[in-house]
Amino acid sequence: MESTRLRTEADELIAAGEATTAARRLAELLRADAGSAAASFVVSRYERLRGQLPLVPYRVALLRSFTVEPLLPLLRAACFTAGIDLNVHVGDFNAYAQEMLDPDSTLYRFAPDAVILAVQTRDLAPDLWHDFARLDTDARRAIAARVVENFQDWTSAFLRHGRAHLVLHTLEAPATPCLGLLDNAGDTPGQAGTLRLINDELRRLASASNSIHLLEYDALVARHGRTRWHDERKWLAARLPLAAHSLPHLVAEWMRFLRPLTGRVAKAVAVDLDNTLWGGVVGEDGLHGLKLGAEYPGAAYLEVQRALLDLKARGLLLCLCSKNNGAEAVEAVETHPAMLLRMKDFAAARVNWNDKAESLRELAAELKIGLDAVAFVDDNPVEREHVRAQLPEVHVVELPADPFDFARALREEAVFERLTLSDEDRARTSYYEAERERTALQGRTTTREDFLRSLAQEAEVAPVTDATLARAAQLTQKTNQFNLTTRRYTERQLADLVARSDWHACTLRLRDRFGDNGIVGLALARRAAAVWELDSFLLSCRVIGRTVETALLAHLVETARAAGATRLLGRYLPTRKNIPARDFYAAHGFALVSEQEDDESGGGSLWSLDLTRQTVECPAWIRLVATEQEGV
Repeated sequence: MESTRLRTEADELIAAGEATTAARRLAELLRADAGSAAASFVVSRYERLRGQLPLVPYRVALLRSFTVEPLLPLLRAACFTAGIDLNVHVGDFNAYAQEMLDPDSTLYRFAPDAVILAVQTRDLAPDLWHDFARLDTDARRAIAARVVENFQDWTSAFLRHGRAHLVLHTLEAPATPCLGLLDNAGDTPGQAGTLRLINDELRRLASASNSIHLLEYDALVARHGRTRWHDERKWLAARLPLAAHSLPHLVAEWMRFLRPLTGRVAKAVAVDLDNTLWGGVVGEDGLHGLKLGAEYPGAAYLEVQRALLDLKARGLLLCLCSKNNGAEAVEAVETHPAMLLRMKDFAAARVNWNDKAESLRELAAELKIGLDAVAFVDDNPVEREHVRAQLPEVHVVELPADPFDFARALREEAVFERLTLSDEDRARTSYYEAERERTALQGRTTTREDFLRSLAQEAEVAPVTDATLARAAQLTQKTNQFNLTTRRYTERQLADLVARSDWHACTLRLRDRFGDNGIVGLALARRAAAVWELDSFLLSCRVIGRTVETALLAHLVETARAAGATRLLGRYLPTRKNIPARDFYAAHGFALVSEQEDDESGGGSLWSLDLTRQTVECPAWIRLVATEQEGV
């Protein structure tokens, strides 16, 4: 039996100290068996591996009106295989209102990073669920208004007392409305329509705060079949309304939020060509023999391309990673009349006969992102397994056997989810197109300084504002390589800091002769009368090596000196990824104050710059512009 084999292999690998390969086997087990027993096994083995794998700790509170305990091993197993070490607090049954309203409740003492509020319609508004047909219009409206008011009260209290993200389940409509076909008759909303109106109000509630996110529970139930979703016997016996086969679907939906909240998402999608973007093999079938178009069977591949264009619209970078004759494959991409994707849609490409793992390494290096930010899409299970073995950091999308299910698999993949979308996300591919032009320019210049001068760079430093808050928070969550402390902030946490008089927060936007790079840098500093201390200093990987970090530091030095500070402190907290920032302070004249392997601040080194005797000059090839804007 496959499940038994994978369990045995995982145990053997753990005993042999092969943590990474053992984790791969556990993930394979979870793909093969989505049941509770397999999930519990995966959790127990990851508990042994804790400390040997790069897991992100995260705290989630589940507030509920139904039994959720059977979901916990499935959720923790899914998180472990996504690189998340989840600590879960489950609120008392039906005590969600008290927990959110009471500032001293166990919810706030737990200090979660995220809270999921999973409340059923039949619990929150039993009259609308069971007795709708016996209510008059005024009663229905009054109940709906009360439900909305309750949500407003709970979320307002939550925003006052906590600092976590809140994921709200929308209310579900019954599979069969109380009034049958009459539910859609008349001028007033029926049962389903009344619940839709409540959900519309919840959407407005969520849109008013960057910390509140809406899980479309009603749509989730409908997607998997209203009549199959529930198990009424379990509901009556154990207050568990979901059928056993529905549990993994709800966990998968939660993961669509937890992945972006923890930063465990892909930045780039590397996709194969033959039998993935089109049917057939271009080298054998030729351009006109490819299966691609509005009719069967080419329609399946057209849907894949539509799904990839949707991912591009979310800010993901599309790349080609194909074993093929380069000229022939590129010609097909550019000239096939049914192609939706063209070469301009891809930020980078490796179309050759090289090993795909090596091509993925090259793509990540060209895009200046880590391998753990790359997702690999290939119809060939042999290639997928090879990449998993060679590059365990890469997220390999498990495509179904039927090409008509490929697009659905891409759309449901949690690693591609986003909760916010910045201007930089929308324009990301164009940034890389401009970067290729910069690289070509660098090849034509004789010295590094000549190249930097020829870029005609302008660095605009400005306070963090309402308009730039989302991008600033995104930079703290996603920037790994040039990030001196890798401290992560949500929009709400960052807004709280910016509003304080003892903090200085500024962004850096970079423009050059090839266009606007967008907001690529952020600095946060705690300021006192004589000493300013850098809390965060980071730069997007796209502009590493262009001395922009020196321009941002020069601005901070002058700002601190003008405010009366005599010393600027900065800490470097090393991680596996931020080695490019390791020598930043030493290279800019800072003196080493202390260096510790581990302390309450996370270890690392502390550096100091004497502002009475030292300064940092902005590079001559960068025009530094400081603007004053209304802050958050």
